Amino acid sequence: MAAEIRPPAPPSPGTTRSSGRADEAADAVIRHFGYRLFGLPFTHIGAVRRPAAGIWPFGRPWHYWWQAHFLDCLVDAGWRELERGQHYQGGVGLSAGALGARLLRTIRLRNLLRFTNSYYDDMAWLALAAGRLDALAEAARKPRRCNRAALRALRPALESAHTKDLGGGLFWSTQRDFKNVPATAPAALFFARSGQRERAEELVDWLREKLYDGGAGLYLDGLRLRGDEAVLVSDIYTYNQGPVLGALLELGRPQDLDHAAALVDAVAGRLTVRHEDRPVLRTHGDGDGGLFTGILARYLALAANSARLPEATRTLARSLVANTADAFWAGRRIENHRSWEVLVFAKDPVLPAKSSYPPGEPVELSTQLQAWMVLEAAAALD
Repeated sequence: MAAEIRPPAPPSPGTTRSSGRADEAADAVIRHFGYRLFGLPFTHIGAVRRPAAGIWPFGRPWHYWWQAHFLDCLVDAGWRELERGQHYQGGVGLSAGALGARLLRTIRLRNLLRFTNSYYDDMAWLALAAGRLDALAEAARKPRRCNRAALRALRPALESAHTKDLGGGLFWSTQRDFKNVPATAPAALFFARSGQRERAEELVDWLREKLYDGGAGLYLDGLRLRGDEAVLVSDIYTYNQGPVLGALLELGRPQDLDHAAALVDAVAGRLTVRHEDRPVLRTHGDGDGGLFTGILARYLALAANSARLPEATRTLARSLVANTADAFWAGRRIENHRSWEVLVFAKDPVLPAKSSYPPGEPVELSTQLQAWMVLEAAAALD
């Protein structure tokens, strides 16, 4: 079922250029990908791709963690709405915060009436998003029951995956044969934000000891258990650096802040490409990889706004986010859908959307969320 069709609203009062772009990205993703699960009223979820066949979701990939990042983006938009007293649709329809609450309830419905699943990285991402949604709901004086239920379910699941196997860290899945950054880093950030500081410190220290590549200055992917042997998976991804950076900033010990500054430098040196003679963050294609660089940009924006980091580090983080946002925005294209239009963003900021996603080719939710995340990160710099 298609998203509800409504004309674009004029910019809200007090909207900056960056926040106006983020508003348009929010509108594009919500209108293009958002739909009612099974056609049920008061539900909202993101289609994996557009165009999609029918409204019946079973038999198709679920992508729980994509929905967690959809929720995170809605929370970003919700905070901007709260600050300016008017939401991105100019007061028409649901606010982003209300839509986020509806999405969280629908995730549970689609996930067979549970918030937990078999992947601890998925659960860590949803725990972070649900925690941020709860903070937004508290500030806006909105109901928080579902947010709290999600956190009550997810916290013990994440705690259970933090074991002494391989010296610490978090398992990636219930198979318990792989400990990696994608599960450990967002869980560490969640624990740090929710008052379990000692546990968060243990996880961050384990990551530094086991998976930090001092030569590259970046984090490798994980350690896989094969019998009694630990096998290093040495892949380097943009999204692994982001939540580590967020956890370091949240903990804020002197060694954490020094390491955060070094991590920003390493990202700039090794995870960027040149576009119009400016460095922009590299990306990882589509599918799950279509989310990776948006996640990094989210936490680079936190670094750019952290008064505890050196000014040179903050400026560097700011430029990486702003340059990448500018590139995604410049490469966008407009897609016509009878009486309405949506923006389509490229998979890679160095490519225009018309070549990355030619007209008529299915567009994936992950890549569009990535561009929205980058544009929200740029808006956070204002």
